Amino acid sequence: MARYVDAKCRLCRREGEKLFLKGNRCYTSKCAIEKQNYPPGQHGQGRHTKLSIYGQQLREKQKTKRIYGVLERQFRRYFAMADRYRGVTGTVLLQLLERRLDNLVYRLGIASSRAQARQIVTHGHITVGGRKASIVSLSVKPGQEIAIRESSRTNPVIVSNLEDASGRGRPVWLDWNPESYTGKMLSVPSREDIPVTVNEQLIVELYSK
Repeated sequence: MARYVDAKCRLCRREGEKLFLKGNRCYTSKCAIEKQNYPPGQHGQGRHTKLSIYGQQLREKQKTKRIYGVLERQFRRYFAMADRYRGVTGTVLLQLLERRLDNLVYRLGIASSRAQARQIVTHGHITVGGRKASIVSLSVKPGQEIAIRESSRTNPVIVSNLEDASGRGRPVWLDWNPESYTGKMLSVPSREDIPVTVNEQLIVELYSK
């Protein structure tokens, strides 16, 4: 499986905003955006070019891919699925990405980043509907229960993540039961409930050419 292995902070600097790819580090002064808020590379500080319409569309697509940790071919498949569904294509696209298991593990606070969530899932720490789930792209349905396996509930990384998440809060469309270590997607989120600074209409325009 192909994956991005370069420095994640370069991606945030390229987009000019925090994409929260490094977990708790993104909330501290060590964040690359706090220290070097300009594009990476030798000429990063000298780049002040005005983007064309195509350039703006491309940047929105790249930013969305980087936020959710998917590569081009997989992202195109999500767009094709969204295009077939009823509703606003851009909103449906984001809803499909939000329903990924790795994203929900991150949103519930079990992981501090989506990259860490993928690791937690592939290592077998999570169950969906009572069954062990190791496919990070699994699309979770509203009402399905996501739980931490009993043998993993004392994992120090997971325990620390849950403590941090309780202070930051969780989206309103998710429910978390700290006593049973289970979470649930109450409903498919509306666009207003998806906290990503993306103009999805530009992505629709890019792929509709």
